Formats: sequence, C-alpha cells, structure tokens
Amino acid sequence: MSAAAHSVVEPSTTSKRAAATLVIVYALISMIPLFWIFATSFKTPPDSIAYPPKIVFTPSIEGYCNLFTTRTRQTPEYINSLPPATSFCDETTRKRNMVIAGPSNFLPRFVNSLIIAFGSTFCAVFLGTLAAYGFSRFRVPLADDLLFFILSTRFMPPIAVAIPIYLMYRELGLSDTALGMILLYTAVNVSLAVWLLKGFIDEIPREYEEAAMIDGYTRLQAFRKVVLPQATTGIAATAIFCLIFAWNEYAFASLLTSGTAQTAPPFIPTIIGEGGQDWPAVAAGTTVFLVPILVFTILLRKQLLRGITFGAVRK
Repeated sequence: MSAAAHSVVEPSTTSKRAAATLVIVYALISMIPLFWIFATSFKTPPDSIAYPPKIVFTPSIEGYCNLFTTRTRQTPEYINSLPPATSFCDETTRKRNMVIAGPSNFLPRFVNSLIIAFGSTFCAVFLGTLAAYGFSRFRVPLADDLLFFILSTRFMPPIAVAIPIYLMYRELGLSDTALGMILLYTAVNVSLAVWLLKGFIDEIPREYEEAAMIDGYTRLQAFRKVVLPQATTGIAATAIFCLIFAWNEYAFASLLTSGTAQTAPPFIPTIIGEGGQDWPAVAAGTTVFLVPILVFTILLRKQLLRGITFGAVRK
C-alpha cells in the first residue's frame, strides 16, 4: 500500500485550509455592518452623513451623549448666561446652541428589554424542558400529532396574528405591560424550546434515571439530579436561541407597547436629532443594545457549540 494513501473520512490539509479560508472570509463580511455601526457611534453628526463616507475620522462620544440625554434649543444669549459646562456632553451640546434638559428614555427601554427578554427566555426554557421530558420519557397519546401541532405554531408569521392578539390584550389589560410581553414571547418560544430539548433529552440514556430510582430517588429527584445536569448544553443552546428572538423582536413590541413596557428595538429608530435622524445616537443605541446578547452568547459559547453538535457523532 502506498505511504501517500489517506483516509477517505479525514479531510486533506488542502480542504481544511480552503474551508478555514471560506469561514474567515464569510465571518469578516458578516461583521462589516457591525464594525460600521460601531464606528458610526463615535462619529459626529456631520461625519456620519458625509459623502463619500469617512473611514478615518476624529472619534467623538457625542452620539452617546445624545443617546442618554434630551436636549432643547436655546438662544445664544441664554447659553452665554449659563455657568461653565461641567462635562463633555454639556459642552458639546452648547456648541450646537442646545442645552441638556434631562435624561432620555433609552435606559428605561433598555431595562424593559432585559426584563422581558430574559424573563420570557426563562419561562420558555423552563416549560419547554418539562414538556420535552414528558414527551421523551412517557407514552403520551398522539405524541407525534401534539409535537407537530406545537411546531406548527411557528409556521405562521407572528404579524399574521398581531391584530387578534392586540384586541385580546386590550380586553385583558395586558397592553403595554411587561407581563403581557413576557407571556407572548414565552408562547412563541416554547414550541422551539420543546422541539430542541426533546432531541437533547432523547440522547440521555434512560438507564441513568432507572439506576437512580432503584437507589431510592423519586422521578422528580432523578430528573433534577440526573437528567438536568446532562442536558445543560441543550438548555444553554435553547436559551440562546430563545433570547435572540425575544431580544430582537420588533413587530409585537411596536404594536403592543408604546410607553411603560416599550423595549429598545422600537425606540431606537425614533431617536431624532437636530434637523433629522441623529445617526451617531442611533448607532450608539444599537451598539449598547448588542452588548448583553453578545456577552450572554460568549459566556455560553462552549455549551452552545456542544449543544449544536450533541448527538451528531455516534460511536
């Protein structure tokens, strides 16, 4: 046999390098919009709308100042009568014949996003785990039909049921409430959670639970101490997918919230600046909005990779 022979299963060095190159190029192209948004958040309003677009510019935090404050236009005489500016934001605002009137509504909207997205993710994963365990371990009548019905709830575009949900929420008093948005996002995400987690729990041998129950554990104790630790990777992966949907959802948030429970996605486009759209402030809001989901994904990246590949390779 020739020494140069190689396995038909193991990829060659050339194919590995080609695949790595394609992945790197795709990743760089995909991140160009993110880099551009991040750069725009540190531009001044004139630089953000300059043509041709400026790649090299003098950084400024004016966009972040405009994001977290509200400003009013005043006469030069009034501005000159004020005491000296005490911060960069105050000084920059006065240069544009404006003064800071108070904080903006971005921070409350951002907090709403945190509460609604993480609250609905927890509820969806919690209910999805219990339902998936029931489908995986017990003989449920018409289990396949029920699973298909659960999955079919994601077939229809959410906006198609927006009007009935709006009318129902108005009658129940759930419009513009955090509880209403958490319940809605939980209902949308629970079907995804059930289908993903059932696949993970199916891969966990039943013998582990049976051995635990022989040792005196109840079914609930075996589920909590045996199944859950082994399903951690699947739960983490499911939580990330559910959180991404709840964090980015725009249609329901625009229709069902307007003030108290409004989240960041419908609020960011409404940031209006001097003479039109304040693009640095919009980019700053988008950058800040990306941070929690980015941190959450990075913290759970190992579990996400294991969860995606769980059960893909069998010995």
